[in-house]
Amino acid sequence: MTLAGQDALVSQSSRASRTVLAAPTAATMVVAPVAMAIAGFDTDGDGRTSRAELTAGIARSFAAVDTGHSGSLRYLDYAEWALRYLGDRNALPSPFEVDANGDDRISLAELQAAFAAAFDRMDTNHDGSVSRAELLTIREGRVPDDGRGGKRRGR
Repeated sequence: MTLAGQDALVSQSSRASRTVLAAPTAATMVVAPVAMAIAGFDTDGDGRTSRAELTAGIARSFAAVDTGHSGSLRYLDYAEWALRYLGDRNALPSPFEVDANGDDRISLAELQAAFAAAFDRMDTNHDGSVSRAELLTIREGRVPDDGRGGKRRGR
C-alpha cells in the first residue's frame, strides 16, 4: 500500500472514531429545591450541611413563617414557606407528603422528618453531612426542545 493510501485509511478511521466519540449522551446537572434549601442551611460556610445545621435551619425557617407561634403551618402558610425557602409555592416536598398525620397542618416535627428523609437520601457516603456534590442530580438525556428552537424552561 502506498503512503497516500495509508494516509487515506488513517483519515477514514479517524473520521469513523470521531463520529462515534462526537455523539456522547448529554447530561444535565440539576439541584432539586429541597437540596437548595439544605445547602442554604450550611451556617459555617464549609460547603457541607451537617444534620445539626439542617435541624437548626429548618427550625429557623419554620419560626420565620409561623408568625402566630401556633406551632404548625396551614397549607397556605406552607406554600409561603416553600416560596421563600424552596423557590416556588409548588416545589416538592408537597404539603400532602409532609403532613404525616393528615390534619391539614404541618408541624415543625413533620417538616423536620420530611427534610431528614431527604437528607438521608442525599447523604450518599453516610458521613452525617451533605456536600454540594451530593446535592447535585445528574439527569441523562437531552433537554427537550419546546418546538420553537429553544429549550424548555421549568414552569
